[in-house]
Amino acid sequence: MPKRKGRRVVSKRVRNLAKLVDPDRSYTVDEAIDLIKSCPYKCKFDESVDLAIKLNLDTKQADQLVRGAFSLPKGTGKTMRVVAFCEGSLVEEALKAGALAAGGEDLAKKVADGWMDFDVAVAHPASMRYVSRLGKVLGPKGLMPSAKTGSVTPDIAKAVAEFKAGKVEFRNDQYGNVHVTVGKVSFPREDLIENVRAFISHILAIRPPAVKGTYIQKVSISTTMGPGIRLAV
Repeated sequence: MPKRKGRRVVSKRVRNLAKLVDPDRSYTVDEAIDLIKSCPYKCKFDESVDLAIKLNLDTKQADQLVRGAFSLPKGTGKTMRVVAFCEGSLVEEALKAGALAAGGEDLAKKVADGWMDFDVAVAHPASMRYVSRLGKVLGPKGLMPSAKTGSVTPDIAKAVAEFKAGKVEFRNDQYGNVHVTVGKVSFPREDLIENVRAFISHILAIRPPAVKGTYIQKVSISTTMGPGIRLAV
């Protein structure tokens, strides 16, 4: 189908997927996962299952920001590449825990020179004197270690193991939305349901005290190439 000027052309597959979802209905988590698992229009790759939560936040107020890290009970289905900023005996501990690379000033210089082949960075508090210089490099990519997300910690080996196994970092955007991957389409139904419920419960548990009124305004779930399915939360 040719692309028409001023209009986005939607593929036949996407149109067929949209017909499976009632836009005026809110689905239970179980129903939504059943829709995803039973979809007859499969991709050639294992799609991610993504959760989007719209929160009632005034993002200009520091006491209403939502940020942190959470270990999904069934993981994300992706092995994360973790680097660890640390020194001394902690370097060997981090590597044994599964870190892709570990080091202090030497690793910081390597990253400053352009090496960015990793998904998560963790740091020992004593190594932050090196890491702080990388703010302009790591910050824009969301890779800057932070105590709020558990990526700045004295227990480097534990942090490496958790993030490598599927601990996810999250933070609200300027509109109050939180996005996170909760698994793969190939996951067992029960595992996806458990991950979704666990993350939503976590978001509820960390509601900022300054937020007034309805906290969670909307929740939707989707696959990489699929339409959003509104959840009844």
